[in-house]
Amino acid sequence: MGSWKEVLTYVASNVEDQYDALKLDLRERLGMGPIHLLPYLGHGTPYSLHLGGRVLEDYDVEPAAHNDTIWQNLHNMYRRFRTKEIPHARIRARFRDQEQVVTANDEGVFQINMAWETPLPLDNVWHEVQLELLDYPEQHVTATGQIIVPPHNAQFGVISDLDDTVLKTDVLNLVAMARNTFLRNSRTRLPFAGVAEFYLALQKGTANTYNPIYYVSNSPYNLYDLLVDFFEVRRIPLGPLFLTNLGLADDHFFRSDPVEHKLEAIDTIFATHPDLPFVLIGDSGEQDAAIYLEALEKYPGRIKAIYIRDVTPDREVKLVVEAIAHAAEASVDLLLVEDTVAAAVHAAEHGLIAPEALPDIRQERTEDKKEPDTLEKLVEQVSGPRR
Repeated sequence: MGSWKEVLTYVASNVEDQYDALKLDLRERLGMGPIHLLPYLGHGTPYSLHLGGRVLEDYDVEPAAHNDTIWQNLHNMYRRFRTKEIPHARIRARFRDQEQVVTANDEGVFQINMAWETPLPLDNVWHEVQLELLDYPEQHVTATGQIIVPPHNAQFGVISDLDDTVLKTDVLNLVAMARNTFLRNSRTRLPFAGVAEFYLALQKGTANTYNPIYYVSNSPYNLYDLLVDFFEVRRIPLGPLFLTNLGLADDHFFRSDPVEHKLEAIDTIFATHPDLPFVLIGDSGEQDAAIYLEALEKYPGRIKAIYIRDVTPDREVKLVVEAIAHAAEASVDLLLVEDTVAAAVHAAEHGLIAPEALPDIRQERTEDKKEPDTLEKLVEQVSGPRR
């Protein structure tokens, strides 16, 4: 018998499963609304692919606009979290001459893993997977998933955190984090200055190739569409997003342990691409330095550099300083950087990006010019000024 927490989690998870089954049965009796197949951007190799997604009913999040009000943003955020999952839905995936049928879990989440013997032609980084929902044939639900396969001349891969690394979230300030998450949208969220040009430079490397970028974050998949739109609007290179699933499960409440989630995602990426070295990018607010140090010890010789953005008070930085010393013992530079330019200068000096990319990174300055409205001004007063 496990601990009382494990027992309680298991019981609560089973109660939720039964409740969800009753809700689904009622919805089917009353008539199902529009069903959506929502694939996430996947990743693969010349011999395999990995693609996830979700099956939902009545997913009606509206496209974001620059002039959306706070109330419109809140309404859209409510829609993202008020999901109607289709549990145990069957999905057929077709890729080239491969076909696979998978079944979604209790939360409507599905995962497709295919493998083959003849390698893919690597004349294209992006590849399409055709998806079809086998249940509810009257609606004929289909979707097209995409996977990224690094070319043979990729110099390295990049694993990056999101919150307070790519986009400003303020995870150390709960009120400010709520403001950034719920009161803004993909058009008004702010990236850190220089991130787009720096990540584009990393993607090109010094051989003008395509180095894949993988984003590992503790943000929930409910924010997936917002994040993808944010990347496209800000010209930040897209890559597979390893996010978390919210909800009760047999072994955890609402979502898995944040540190374990990131470590598992890193293990998956390293195992999928065993011959590819990596650059790791994170921040000092969510134990990224310790997580990356563990990866460094587990995968010796495969990490080229680690960049940690400094977003914490001085007393918190001591942990990163200790990690810097440990990384140095393995002959890997772990840098605590104040801004993107500092990381880019090191990357240029160590052959990770072309030196001619530095002027564009220095010049890139994306600022939020929009005057906050009354509600956001009130939140600003409570949470303090924007960084």
